Amino acid sequence: MADHATPNLPSRDFDATVRFYGRLGFAVRYRDAGWMILEQGGIVLEFFPHPDLDPLTSWFSCCLRLDDLPGFYARCTAADIPEARQGCPRLHAPQAQPWGGTMAALIDPDGTLVRLIQNEADQRQRR
Repeated sequence: MADHATPNLPSRDFDATVRFYGRLGFAVRYRDAGWMILEQGGIVLEFFPHPDLDPLTSWFSCCLRLDDLPGFYARCTAADIPEARQGCPRLHAPQAQPWGGTMAALIDPDGTLVRLIQNEADQRQRR
C-alpha cells in the first residue's frame, strides 16, 4: 500500500454521520464506540465522537482531491444537500481559484468544511 493520510473528523452522532455520508456513496469500513471509518472508492474518512460539538462554531476541515469533482458534486446535489450560504449541511458550487484549480465546498451536518478540489492531470503525474 502506498503512503497516504486520512482526515480525522468529528461526529456528534455516528448513526447520523453514516446516514449523511452514505447518501454520498460512503460505506462503513470499521466502527466501534470510539472510532469509525467510512470509505468510498479511494476516499477514506475517519471519525471520532464529539457529542458536544456546535456545528455553527466548528473549525474542523479537510480537503478531498478528486479526479471527478463534477461527478462528486452531482452526487451531493442529488442527495438534496442545498447550495446555501448558511446552515449545515450545505454546498458551495465549484469555482475557478486564483491558483488555477477548481474547488467546491461541502459543509457536513457537524459543521466540518470539506474542500472538494479537482485533481489536475499535471498534478497527478507529479505524484
